Amino acid sequence: MYDRETRERALALVEQGRSLNSVSKQTGISRYAIRSWRTRIEPISRTTQCPRCEPAPRLPESAEQYAYLLGLYLGDGCLSRQPHRGGYALRIACADAWPGLIGECRQAVKDVRPMNSVCVIQRQRCVMVTSYSHHWPYLLPQHGPGKKHERRITLEDWQQQIVDEHPWAFLRGLVHSDGCRIINWATRTVAGKRKRYEYPRYFSTNMSTDILRLYTDTLDKVGVEWKPARQSHKAENISVARKASVALMDQHIGPKY
Repeated sequence: MYDRETRERALALVEQGRSLNSVSKQTGISRYAIRSWRTRIEPISRTTQCPRCEPAPRLPESAEQYAYLLGLYLGDGCLSRQPHRGGYALRIACADAWPGLIGECRQAVKDVRPMNSVCVIQRQRCVMVTSYSHHWPYLLPQHGPGKKHERRITLEDWQQQIVDEHPWAFLRGLVHSDGCRIINWATRTVAGKRKRYEYPRYFSTNMSTDILRLYTDTLDKVGVEWKPARQSHKAENISVARKASVALMDQHIGPKY
């Protein structure tokens, strides 16, 4: 652990125009450490590393990023016990087709748990954005035995407070995990001629009616009109197709990238 004076001295060399590599060689401090000090010079205290484990629990500092991460977790995330590590692994599946989403997911995990590293594990046509910590069950109390759609999913009061303050971040996480923006089409006869019309539409699909209810309740709060779409045998779909509501979703969410 480097003291404040050492950190300031290293940053002063960087501000003089020196490269991170040269400052690292002169001081013996890693480039990673110097780069991180440019964002946050104060060390993060390990005694207060989890806001939910303190004597007086508080909200995560990055509340908006937490709301986004919560949406991702409820959609495509899971927590699993890691006996060999003595903690839990948070894994969120992200398709290879959306590198921007992978980057945003990694950043959200890092913002919520800055003390822990985040890694990307390649799987077939997707990656698992992964982070290990003892504290994930306290930050994501929806964790439990079995699959999410087979158990009751509700938000705790402090989570609902964050979602109420950052509803679009929560919706964005849910859409980025279990939703999509597509171009739909329909035909109509005008003056005796059959014409094709195309229009954007949002879909969200989940096997958990509780998670879909959290989604639709939040849509209601931000003024987005929705309706149930055609149901599959295993999942339920929510559609947002009205022009004004799609425009609102485009303003705050947009397509995956």
